[in-house]
Amino acid sequence: MFDDVWLQGQLLWNTPLLAGLIVAAALYGFLLMNFTNGIIHLKQPFLFFLGLVLLYVTIGSPLSTVSHLSFSLHMIQMSMLFFIIPPLLLLGIPDSWRTKSARLNKLFLSPSAALYTFAILFLFYHLPVILTYLSQHSTVHNGYLLVLLYTSFHMWRPIVNGQNKRYAMLSGLLLLPACILFILNASLGEVNNPLLAQMTATFCFTPTELSSINLLPAPFNTRLDQMMAGFLMLGLHKFALIVTMRLGKKVHVQEKRGNGL
Repeated sequence: MFDDVWLQGQLLWNTPLLAGLIVAAALYGFLLMNFTNGIIHLKQPFLFFLGLVLLYVTIGSPLSTVSHLSFSLHMIQMSMLFFIIPPLLLLGIPDSWRTKSARLNKLFLSPSAALYTFAILFLFYHLPVILTYLSQHSTVHNGYLLVLLYTSFHMWRPIVNGQNKRYAMLSGLLLLPACILFILNASLGEVNNPLLAQMTATFCFTPTELSSINLLPAPFNTRLDQMMAGFLMLGLHKFALIVTMRLGKKVHVQEKRGNGL
């Protein structure tokens, strides 16, 4: 009975975030209809709205809590947040908007700088010592994730534009150490999950008591779970690269044709 009450309390949806994303969607629609030159590819609004929906599901739904229960679920959440959502939102932005904002981009990180910064911060994030510290300080944790999200948008810009295959390959190589970290930790027998430990401490559960609730099948929170996390991140990033480059080419070609280019 107590377990059910605890679970119901955690499986909540973030209403303020939903309101903010609805405002963002309405603003996007208004700008698209009133401040866009040329013909817009029909896929662009779909991709942008899909990105907003996935953003809400990733950080505003019960998934944000459930992802703490295992490394593999956590890695699915991280991959969605940094590898799937940014390119979807960027693909939804018309070329005419990108041209007008080209000067503003110079004020921010270059794609290469963003890529290296993201790769380093992402690797550090999953070091046990740092992840343990972040899990105990929610404000610092949220700030760290915001920086990762910010850099992820900038590192995806060249790939969304359908250019620079070498840059796409470099992004895969730079993210490889974080994947290897999970696999090595699993091989060495390191299965400590700081996010799960902090969640159990917050709600007065011991890891043994939480495991008795049987939220997840037996393979989770084991060596296999950590190995799965590493391979999942590799696979999802590779998938995101391939799909983004293909969609980028289709969207840009159709938009240029619509503009008579």
